[in-house]
Amino acid sequence: MSETSGIPRRRRALVAVLSTLGLAAALATAATLPADASAPTPPTGWSQVFLDDFNGSAGTGVNTSNWQYATGTSYPGGPAHWGTGEVETMTNSTSNVALDGNGNLRITPLRDSAGNWTSGRIETNRTDFQPPSGGKLRVEARIQMPNVTGTAAEGYWPAFWALGAPYRGNYQNWPSVGELDIMENVQGMNRVWATMHCGTNPGGPCNETTGIGNNVACPGSTCQSAFHTYTMEWDRSVSPETIRFLVDGTQFHSVNASQVDATTWANATGHGFFLILNVAMGGAFPDAFGGGLDSGTQSGVPMTVDYVQVLSASGSGTTPPPTGGVDAYGTIQAESYNSQSGVNAETTTDTGGGQDIGSLANGDWALYQNVNFGSTAATQFVARVASGAAGGVSGLVEVRLDSRTATPVGSFSIANTGGWQSWRTVPANMSAVTGTHNVYLTFTSGQPADFVNVNWFNFGH
Repeated sequence: MSETSGIPRRRRALVAVLSTLGLAAALATAATLPADASAPTPPTGWSQVFLDDFNGSAGTGVNTSNWQYATGTSYPGGPAHWGTGEVETMTNSTSNVALDGNGNLRITPLRDSAGNWTSGRIETNRTDFQPPSGGKLRVEARIQMPNVTGTAAEGYWPAFWALGAPYRGNYQNWPSVGELDIMENVQGMNRVWATMHCGTNPGGPCNETTGIGNNVACPGSTCQSAFHTYTMEWDRSVSPETIRFLVDGTQFHSVNASQVDATTWANATGHGFFLILNVAMGGAFPDAFGGGLDSGTQSGVPMTVDYVQVLSASGSGTTPPPTGGVDAYGTIQAESYNSQSGVNAETTTDTGGGQDIGSLANGDWALYQNVNFGSTAATQFVARVASGAAGGVSGLVEVRLDSRTATPVGSFSIANTGGWQSWRTVPANMSAVTGTHNVYLTFTSGQPADFVNVNWFNFGH
């Protein structure tokens, strides 16, 4: 099928750093709550800017002070079939979109006797969801995907996602205005996809219409058989600015501003977003997996949503270590260590603010647990460092795996950069690394004096 410019394409991704310990605990709790549970209380430092718990009488529609229905087969004047080739007609009928009376929303696709499909698509009225300057935004929902698999699931396409505010009322400026897919699924597979769309279509810096994405199996129970919490964290407190995607509190994908040119990033993120919940039937994503609707597709299996919550945090202070995995290719804040020796955290004046680790001298180290390098080997190590060391004082910043006495897999030398807050980004080659490891940053010097501060680090291919 041909692709059309200006179409929001939530599909075909080819393929955790959490903000506070309290938030990580809240996510872990949310993953195991009963179906009619309330959203977790925001942790210290976070404020709730939006919540819908979907409480109400069974068979009633959504709260229209929070949501609007998108109906028909397209936006007014927008691309046909929502620009994706899906075949259903979206309605505001409580047959398709309704509360269940137990604190949940159900979006249910239905096929009539003539073979025509209806379903539901709701969008927040608000279009201003974005992080404060130097702060963070967290968007999450606790969802059970339609509990259908195999042939009966062919054509099912549930999603929880966000579109850039400039799209509303225009409908022809996708993907430049940005799209953030927090949860997508297709064909009843036990996978969750997360994707950022941006730039131009086709191709461009964001590889459209595929986008920049990744996918992972739902942890513990399958995506279809149980509720899971799907989260997007948009972090402007770090440099480069980073958007992370998590399931049940574990990060599995991130995109940062260094991956595309500055204009593309600004066009995609320099505004608010609105949120969308929908179940499409048929279209490009199912087709990409050999599916599509047929007589074996089962009608009437809902996506069930426990809550949708948006949190905001100002950009200051330490980022404690996450629970769950850490993406090696996202920005790892140096002060978010799990353990250390000889390390002091201090306020930094570097871009994005926050804290760095300082007073680093020979023999000091910091540990970062469960760093996931994936199956494609990392071959580069990059760190943001500064030094006010005296003349003749220098040392090595080293990466060691699983033991602080292991042979370094990568390192670089650093001397005075012009001051303890005079920052530069230093790349270094390293031995190929795959899999998940505990990463030690170690600091080695021929003299006892402090020689470096570290703000953040990451890895690359």
